[in-house]
Amino acid sequence: MADCEPIAHQFMNLTVPEYAYMFGFLQADGHLSQQSRQRGRLTVEINARDIDLLRKFQKLTPYNSSISERTRSTNFAETHRSAIWSLHSLEARTKLNELGLPYGRKSQQIAPPCVRFSSVDYLRGIIDADGSVGHTSQGFPFLSLTTKSTAIGAYLCSYAREITGSERTLKPNARDGIYNILYTKENAQELAIHLYYPGCLSLERKQAAADSLASWVRPAGMERRPSRIRWTHEMDRVLLAAPTIAHAAAELGYSQSACQVRRWKLQHGVVPLPD
Repeated sequence: MADCEPIAHQFMNLTVPEYAYMFGFLQADGHLSQQSRQRGRLTVEINARDIDLLRKFQKLTPYNSSISERTRSTNFAETHRSAIWSLHSLEARTKLNELGLPYGRKSQQIAPPCVRFSSVDYLRGIIDADGSVGHTSQGFPFLSLTTKSTAIGAYLCSYAREITGSERTLKPNARDGIYNILYTKENAQELAIHLYYPGCLSLERKQAAADSLASWVRPAGMERRPSRIRWTHEMDRVLLAAPTIAHAAAELGYSQSACQVRRWKLQHGVVPLPD
């Protein structure tokens, strides 16, 4: 939806790709405020270079809204130009709030909607607002998300596992409780190509970055890291019953070192024994 023409759907029907993306972006980067007598507004402030996205949001919204620009000093730059989209409609704010965009501070509260929604577009909105896509300093593809929301972090990990098969342990950093979720190499490449499909609504610079990942090829001689083993109770029983680690490895089809580590964990109570 490159030009984002007005669409004939109910506002914020999250089965519509454009609204699912928009809602994900608003959850991560928008702010709902309220005052007395039902007054309030939704604001989204982003870098002025991305103002076209706000214009697309404006076209998707059947209520009066405005876009302004400002220049100010920040901790990162002497002058920073930003664009701000403002929406005051009570009806629109109520709809967004009911779907899961809280009033006030929200970083830990947000979660995937409880209604039907387009997952791929919703997650792309979250990534565009609070994530990064591109190449590392070593030239490897990466896709990452920084969030305080356990629900959002868990949803991305679950979704990415279905797409790439890659497991992630969701663990906040000790300093500020933020989750930093990172995918690299083929996992990032596959996930980016899936999320940033042709013609989707997105930040143009992140779309370009995602597109650039498609041409990456693993260098000759760079070994793949083995996928994490999903141990089941039946596999654990085989492992414990085998006379030696070598027998267990042969029967299960995994390396002796992986089987040895798993058996040690079972024998020392690190993981529960099978029923």
